Amino acid sequence: MNKQTEIDWSNLPFGYYPADYNLRCYYRNGKWGEIEVSSEETLNIHIAATTLHYGQEIFEGLKAFRGADGKIRIFRLEENARRLRESAEGLLMEPVPEDLFREMCIRAVKLNEYLVPPYGSGASLYIRPLEIGLTPRIGVKTADEYLFMVMVTPVGPYFKTGFGCTDICITRQFDRVAPRGTGRFKCGGNYAAALKASEMAHDKGYSAVLFLDPMEKKYLDECGPANFFAVKDGKYITPKSDSILQSITNMSLQTLAKDMGLEVECRHITVDELEECTEAAAIGTAAVASPIGEIDDLDTGKKYIIAKDRKPGPITTALYNKLNDIRYGVEPDTYGWNTIVE
Repeated sequence: MNKQTEIDWSNLPFGYYPADYNLRCYYRNGKWGEIEVSSEETLNIHIAATTLHYGQEIFEGLKAFRGADGKIRIFRLEENARRLRESAEGLLMEPVPEDLFREMCIRAVKLNEYLVPPYGSGASLYIRPLEIGLTPRIGVKTADEYLFMVMVTPVGPYFKTGFGCTDICITRQFDRVAPRGTGRFKCGGNYAAALKASEMAHDKGYSAVLFLDPMEKKYLDECGPANFFAVKDGKYITPKSDSILQSITNMSLQTLAKDMGLEVECRHITVDELEECTEAAAIGTAAVASPIGEIDDLDTGKKYIIAKDRKPGPITTALYNKLNDIRYGVEPDTYGWNTIVE
């Protein structure tokens, strides 16, 4: 039996599913080595490695899609390579060259090609590039040796119940990151810092926390693992902050919004402005756009009703469909965002 036919794509969760191969490359003696293909799902690293003790760990997330024409496309690979380099520079790690990043991502997809879900299934192949510091250190110091690896796993659609509205909350009890800290880099520590707040939100029935700026607590920041955008006065508005990870999905949606004739504003957004927003969404690689129905301020008791009819707004829906159509090859890729895997 073909391996692909053994997978129930319609019931595939958004979680880990083992792949046959992952790729690894080591940085030693001042240079990157040869690409290695591995079938192991574990790593053997020193107990004093800097990744374990001092958080020298960065990663990326991107997806491969099987299009309507049967071709496999990786979405905005070059932008993920750029962002990984920026994260490396921020944490004083060895930047991964773009050509190495590109080759390893493409090879990882090709080696596990049967795990790229069929077109129309709503599923995709998630690609996770990861870099860690390997040098044993007890004193606080950067590593001399690094491992860059690329793993893949098929994931089901983010919206198990369809493209519908969820509710999120605001709280001033937690900070995701410090002002001018690591918020603009994609490192694990930022996500760990948001876990307690996210758990609290989930326990109260919310899908996410919309964090405020860590300095003044008056401006919208981001939703932990996702950026945020809203529609106000017919404009696409999204927070501007040095604490926010620059979402590649947000960048793409801004471009498409301009194509639709919308004015785009990247600026400070106060909490009170939510009163005047007609649409809002959490945006990122996992779901493209997760429409928001209501935002509850847990500290003040104020409820901001975004979608009175509990339906995604027309702008959010149009952007969501447009970006998906580009990723699946239904719409022309006029910006050259897709890398076709030959």
